[in-house]
Amino acid sequence: MPSVVGLLEQHELAARRRVDGLREEADRIQAELAAAELEWQEWAIARRRVDTVLAPDDGAFAEAEVTPGPRDAQVQSAPVDAAKPKSQVPVWRQGLAWSALSADYQRILKTLADRARLHQGPLTCQEMAAMFGMDVVPARVEALRSKAKRLVARGWLAEQQPGRFTLAAGVSGPGDGS
Repeated sequence: MPSVVGLLEQHELAARRRVDGLREEADRIQAELAAAELEWQEWAIARRRVDTVLAPDDGAFAEAEVTPGPRDAQVQSAPVDAAKPKSQVPVWRQGLAWSALSADYQRILKTLADRARLHQGPLTCQEMAAMFGMDVVPARVEALRSKAKRLVARGWLAEQQPGRFTLAAGVSGPGDGS
């Protein structure tokens, strides 16, 4: 017959396993919630932009004469490989322009390039969120961490210490052709 202490230990072990399993599930759900929240915010921004474009403007747009200016020439000469939001991150190679990345990724690279130029060292995702004027909450920080990890995996960034990101060797500023 098992002892009372042995039975208590079995119940304690079973409870510990259940707690651990629920914590893992909660972490997974938290990450999924952060991703869904980010997607929801992007759709809300897109809807507001479409509302702005489609808003009635008393016919002013229809009557305006469109003449190409110097600014339009710059827009037309933009590289055709410029990335669209939510696009994939290409693997870094010598000479690949930053314009191949979406604006969010370019922002991360620019910040880290500025820090490298000033010899200020690596940044954490929390520090990046604060620098970008974002709320430093887990959802925002994890979204940045996901982007930074993707840039590491594709060779744009280096993570020499866990959670601390710098430009990868060979990746230079946006004006230097890569």
